[in-house]
Amino acid sequence: MSDLKDKNIIVTGASGGIGNSIIKKLNQSGANILASGTRIEKLEELKSKYVNIKTLKFDISKSDQIEEFVENATKELDGNLDCIVNNAGITQDNLAIRMSLDEWQKVIDINLTSTFLMSKFAIKKMLKNKSGKVVNITSVVGHTGNLGQVNYTASKAGIIAMSKSLAIEYAKKNINVNCISPGFIKTAMTDKLDEKYKDAIISKIPSSRLGEPDDIANAVLFLCSNQSSYINGETLHVNGGMYMA
Repeated sequence: MSDLKDKNIIVTGASGGIGNSIIKKLNQSGANILASGTRIEKLEELKSKYVNIKTLKFDISKSDQIEEFVENATKELDGNLDCIVNNAGITQDNLAIRMSLDEWQKVIDINLTSTFLMSKFAIKKMLKNKSGKVVNITSVVGHTGNLGQVNYTASKAGIIAMSKSLAIEYAKKNINVNCISPGFIKTAMTDKLDEKYKDAIISKIPSSRLGEPDDIANAVLFLCSNQSSYINGETLHVNGGMYMA
């Protein structure tokens, strides 16, 4: 993936497990990275660990500040943006009849609305170059549904449909918008799962294992590269065969 050398890429949610792996893979490819997240200590660790990386602490729930964030992030990347990876998101689980409007709205606002705004303002920057890549991280449960996650599944399914529409709108401008749909991946979140529940999940995965963060990072690397230049409006499923579209 040497065509990513010196490409300027924003990655949100960089301080989490999957975000860390994305940063590592992009760094190995020679890209210039602007890593964003809410945990400043994690961002500082990334900055000390890798070359060609800059960091900006930002909470994507602050939707009224997203345009300013994209502007500042692009300035940090010498005024040029080639790709954005919208990886940040949250869960706030509850059964539907117990879910408050606030629990619903918070997840929709952060996962869907903020991803739209990040994509929108990134695309405005990419239009100047007449090229660019938008990679949105969704989830297998956005296709299958999941117990206790009506808000999360709706937000992730919304990202898929939104990305298709963006892809149609900007394909002629040489801007690709695609999704990656992870299955169950080994992260701090899955480490906390009850072993019986984890075993039940694994029993539904043909590969008989949880995925690794690097599995998602490899998919990001591909969709950011020129090797995916004729792929647009698609969702790349990385789930060990748990869901086959």
